[in-house]
This record gives sequence, C-alpha cells and structure tokens, in this order.
Amino acid sequence: MKHINIDGAQNVEVSRKLPSEKTPARQLDMMERYTEVYRSHLNDDKSLREVKCLEVIYPGLFRHLQKGDLIAGRLDFLPIGFGCVTSVGGVGHYCVFHKLRGLKDQLPESDWPRIDALYDFWQEHDLKTLYCQDVLDETTTGRFIDCAYPYMATARLSGMMLDYTKLMRLGVPGLKREIAERLAADQGNGYLQASLEMMDLFVKVIRAQKDLVADSGDVPMEAKQRMIGDLTAIEDNPPQTFRQALQLFWLYALCAGCINYGRLDIVLGPFLKADIEAGIETEDSAQAVLESLWMLIENRRTTVNGRIIVGGRGRPDPEAADLFAKICLRVVKKLRCVEPQFTFRFDAETDPALKDMAYECIAAGATYPTLYNDDVNIPAVQYAMRVDRETAEQYLPFGCGEFVIQGQSLGTPNTLLNMVKILQIAMNEGVDPMDGKQKNGLVQLKPLVDLTTFEAFYDQYKKMLDWYFEKCARDQLYSYEVMNREVSFLFASALMDDCLARGKALLDGGVKILGGTLETYGNINASDALTAIRRLVFEEKKYTLEEMNAAANRDFQGDEVMLRDILAVPKYGNDEQEADDMADDLYEFTAKSVRQKGIDLGMDYFLIVISNNQTNTDWGLQTAASLDGRRRGVYMNPANNPQGGAAKSGPTAVLNSLSRFDAKYHGGSVQNIKFTPRMMHEDKEKVKILFDTYFRKGGCQLMVTVVDKGQLEDAQKHPEKYPDLIVRVAGYSAVFVDLDKTVQDELLSRALWD
Repeated sequence: MKHINIDGAQNVEVSRKLPSEKTPARQLDMMERYTEVYRSHLNDDKSLREVKCLEVIYPGLFRHLQKGDLIAGRLDFLPIGFGCVTSVGGVGHYCVFHKLRGLKDQLPESDWPRIDALYDFWQEHDLKTLYCQDVLDETTTGRFIDCAYPYMATARLSGMMLDYTKLMRLGVPGLKREIAERLAADQGNGYLQASLEMMDLFVKVIRAQKDLVADSGDVPMEAKQRMIGDLTAIEDNPPQTFRQALQLFWLYALCAGCINYGRLDIVLGPFLKADIEAGIETEDSAQAVLESLWMLIENRRTTVNGRIIVGGRGRPDPEAADLFAKICLRVVKKLRCVEPQFTFRFDAETDPALKDMAYECIAAGATYPTLYNDDVNIPAVQYAMRVDRETAEQYLPFGCGEFVIQGQSLGTPNTLLNMVKILQIAMNEGVDPMDGKQKNGLVQLKPLVDLTTFEAFYDQYKKMLDWYFEKCARDQLYSYEVMNREVSFLFASALMDDCLARGKALLDGGVKILGGTLETYGNINASDALTAIRRLVFEEKKYTLEEMNAAANRDFQGDEVMLRDILAVPKYGNDEQEADDMADDLYEFTAKSVRQKGIDLGMDYFLIVISNNQTNTDWGLQTAASLDGRRRGVYMNPANNPQGGAAKSGPTAVLNSLSRFDAKYHGGSVQNIKFTPRMMHEDKEKVKILFDTYFRKGGCQLMVTVVDKGQLEDAQKHPEKYPDLIVRVAGYSAVFVDLDKTVQDELLSRALWD
C-alpha cells in the first residue's frame, strides 16, 4: 500500500492551548536535538533510546510558574517529542505534522528546510504513522478522526492512572532502591537499567523546579520559599506533608504524560487529614492549594481528560478521603472549570452530606461532579474485566467514560465504530450510500429482496458487525504490539503492577491486566431504525425493505409520508418496551460479541464503551440518512441517550430507558441529561428522588447540565455574553461558545427538563 501521511488534526481540541513559553527558534533547536538523539540510538534497546530522548526534553520543557500557583509544574509541548496521548503532544516518539508545519509561520524562511528535514524523517518514524501504515485501508478503516469510514483506529495509551500511593509510600529514593535491587537480581535487563536512569532524570526535574520557582516573578516570596522547601524535601525522602505529596504526584504525572489522575482522595487524603490535625494546614489553606491544582490541570487543556475521582468503596481511610472530597467539592463549585473532570463515586452507604454537596455543585451549573454508582459498577466491572471484587473496587472512569483499574490495568480506546454506517452497508450490499464506496470487507451480503424475515435481515446486520468486531479486536491488540516494539513508557511502567516485579515494560508483558475498549457510536439510531424496520416492513407490511432503504438513500426527499410513519414508531428514551427491548438486544449482541473477541485473542478484557466526545456529531456529518428518521449529515445520538428530539415523555421515562442496559457487559457508558436551574432548586427533593430511583433501577452513571430556557440559544447568537457558560457535551465539559456550531446544535436538540 502507498505511504500513509497522517498529517492533520489527530484529536478533538475544544479548549485553546496556551502558547509555548519557548521561542519558535528554541523549539526548533530542541526538536532537532531530540531527533538526532533518536537517530543515534535507533538500533539500541528501545528503553535506552527512550530515556536518552527524555533527557533532551526534561527538564527543558518545564516553564515558569504563573500568578496563583502554589505547587510547581507547568509543561510545554513540542510538535516532536515523547508522550502517551495525542491530547498533549503525541504517542511514544511522535511528530504532530500539521503543528510542525505551522512553525513555518513563526520562523524565517531560511529555517524552513530544517523543518522540512524533520518532517521527512518523522514520516518514517512517528509511532502513530507506523501503526496506521499497517492498519488503515482505502475502504473500511480510517484514522482517528477521519469520519468518512465506518471504523477508525489509532495508537495511543489513554487512561493511564498510576499507583501514586506506591510513590507516596516509597518516595523517590525508595522507588530508585526497588529498581536497583531488581536490576541487581537481573543484571543486563535493559528496561530496569533505563528505569534507573529515568529516576535520576526525575530528580533533575525536581531540582530544576526550584530554579523555575525562584525565577517566577508573579509568585509571592512566602509561597516560593514553601515550594522550594517542599521540592528539596521530596528529592531525598518520601513526602511527609499534604503539599509535599501533592507536589510529588504532580511532577511525576507530568513526566509520565498521564492526563488522568485517579483516586486522589486515597492518595492525598491521609496527608491532608494529618496536616489539619497537626495545625500545618487549615481547610481554607488546603482549598487554596487544591484551587491551584485545578488551574494547573485546566491549563493543560486536554479537552476530554483530567479525571480526579473521589468517593466510593475500596478506600482504606474513608474519613480522610471524605475530608479531601469535601474540600474538592468546594473548589468545583467555586471555580467552575472545564477541567479537571471531577467524578464522585457513591453507594448506598455514602455520607448524605457529601451527596448533598455534590448535588449543590451540579445545581450551581458546574457540570461536575459526574456521578458513578458503585452498587452497579463494582459487580459489573468484576464480571466484565474478570477480576475479583477487591480489584473491581478500584475501577476508575477516564476520558469519555472508559473504565480502568488504577495502577493495574490498561484499557485505552484505540478503535471506534459507527453502528449506523455498518447498518447502511449491510442494507446496500456493502456500499456506503454516503459516498458510494464498497466497505463490506470480506463479507458476502445478500440483496434486500432475499431477506424475507426480520430475523434474516437482523442476522445480515449482525454478520457485518461481527466482521468489524473481529477487525477492531485485532487492530487493538496490534496497536499494543507496535507501541511495545518502539517504546517502554518508562515513567508509566514504574508505577503499574507488575512491571518492575516482572522486569518488563508496560506492553512487554509487564502490566497486570491487559485490557482495551472499543468506542461505539450511533447505537440508538441503529436500534430505533431496527424497530422501525421490524414494525413497518415485517409486522404492518406498510413498506418493503427496498422502499425504505431507497427513501433513506435519497434523504427522504419526496418520502415525507414514510418519514412521518418512521418518526411515529416508538423511540428509545420514552420508556417504551418495544424500542427499549430492541436497543437492549442490539447492545447485548454488540457488547458480548466484542468482549469474547478480546478474550479469544488473549486480552484480559476488551469491552465496548458507549461514549461520546463530539464524534457522534462529526461522524453524523458524513453518514447518510438513517431509518430512525435522522436526516443525511445530521449528528447521531450521543452515547446511549436518545436522538435529539426523540425523548418526549419526560425525564423519568428517559432515565427508565437509560437504566435498561446491564452494565456488566460494557466498559463504561455515559448518560447526559439537562435541567433548568428552577427545577434543580425549587424541585430539589423531586429531582433527588428521580436520581435515586434511576440509580436503584440499575443506572450506572449520570452527567447533568443545568441551564436556563433559551440560554444556549442566546449564547449561540451572542457568544460574547457567555464566555463562561459550561455545558456537558458527553464524556467531557466545555465552554459552550468554544464549541463548533454543529456540536452546539446537537446540544440544543437534547431535551431540557423543567
């Protein structure tokens, strides 16, 4: 196949990135040095190559503090470098080609040949390019985010949430000592040797922060002295105070390239409790420090990440953890940031006062916390991931809702599937009606005239889906093979079970639980289309399959009567058994099939995630009309929520439909709902009962946006009046006016309950 150039946007970016502190000339110099070091170690052990490249960018990429910072650690990113995810930089040894080209606008023309030389070199060595070269094709598989295809694949290491409790317990010297002891017992282990050098580099990063703190003009002297003292302390000792623990965690997360942080109430709560009891901190001073952390995470601007989780089962010191959670909830309500994605786990025994605080944050329009029901999710994770209950209690949502186990599992979503497009391909003998291209892979499909029963029609759709499920699972596993061939992810591996114990990097057999996730889109559009087909073709015999398919392919032009009939068929989201049963049937077929594909290939788990990150809108733009009544080029339904405009029976009916899916078959799901401030405040007790009933019926998760009637419409017309209006898009929040109009339109289509 011809060379694939992945130049172009590789991630959803809503939040505007902060400009680099480094001049374009310095950025170019650093990228050339990085490339030269990479080139000189091209044939060496991958772990050695990695640490030598990291020494080029760390600590040099760290930047000065800003006003209000109470902990050190701000980091720039280059178009060429090392990372885990595309949200901040790229994956492994990466090049973000369009951003590299963009530097030409900031540099004299005499420097352009240097940029071109880097561009050409990384076309052959960028990790994601290497993966895409082997996996993408011209019909079935596109790169993330090329929505012309029914299926997208990528290489990334999203959702890494490290074992920071181990880091707190051992500190820098203890972690170095463990690595050194294991290396002594396994001399010549390149991974362990490079890990030891990585820890030496981390010490240099800590020391460099002291100079950056001292040189930062906007920080008061007292704050500088305290930060420098804490940095000095964590160089040679495990952290002893809340601020030292927070500082150590933050710098390590930055170096590891991890943009989700996990159960910080477990990690930091005991330090906070001890400091308050000793009079070192007050709740107010601790809140100020956490506000600083919130702004540091906000300024990373990863759009869909930055998860901090509090609450729930499996916390060794619930009292300390709840104290931390309480202060975090105050921060959330006060700051109303887009990130971090603050998440509240709860169960039947959760302190009612904490639940009330969470409710008040949501009612105030913060969009946080997102709510996760441990009474449903823990047994579900236990089954889905095939782990014991103690392990399942450490589940964490990241990104757009995917689950991992903190410090133990990898569950990155490297494959994405459009359920609607695949239904259309199955109905058109393999042709995508949007562009007329054949996209059925190796599957032989019958013409519609030969499908004389609904069961035969549904089986043909399942056959097409199954082929794509198999491809998804194999491509997911192959992404790990490519990443492992190129890199070790040294920082992340050191705090993931059982990498150090096995003497193996994360993807080289080191990680305890090797999982993965497949993001599915248009699930409800597809199930509502199946409901309409079964009723109108096979039960009422009002139309033939060929007639309905032809009408959809011409976007219902001249078929207004049929379109009205389709829209009159029961839709998911209204507590209608016919529609909900079909949605549940398609969900269980998809979830069970995908899970088994992963197990058969040797993964510990491979699960669907019913997520949303505006891809439902982007993919909808390039998807033909569907037989649920959705028109050509219109957004698809968000996650497992009803299509915009389909929910007509009130919020109780919506939540009843949402609670139908058995959570043990998926690896995360997101549910969005909108209420007015009037309802959240004046009908507070009714809304609480509504939520409680939903969760008792099996609801696993809920995300709430609170806006006034007409507010979003006015913000679309007059964005200058609403610079801070935050909405829940799907698995992430965003400032409404920063969103593309097509995404805004999808949000406006969702029912607002009053």
